[in-house]
Amino acid sequence: MNNFIFYLLTTAITTYLLRAIPLIFIKGKIKNRWISSFLFYMPYAVLSAMTFPAILTCTTSLVSALAGLATALVLAYKEKGLLTVALCACLAVFIVERFI
Repeated sequence: MNNFIFYLLTTAITTYLLRAIPLIFIKGKIKNRWISSFLFYMPYAVLSAMTFPAILTCTTSLVSALAGLATALVLAYKEKGLLTVALCACLAVFIVERFI
């Protein structure tokens, strides 16, 4: 149990420092266009890098994963809501898994 508390505190302190240090050292607005663009797109890039491999490996076959991915991409491109996209992608995976 002591190791768990140590790991929990270490994670909490590390997370806090990673968020607090930039606030301490960066006082004004960031005027560099490259850094501003980098910081704007970073969350999307990290989320994509974490999500995409999980999409391809979460099902029993690659075909059903690609069917769900394709369904989600098409519906997202047509600007459907998040719940609609997620439910239709899950339904596509379910249907393909049943027939394969």
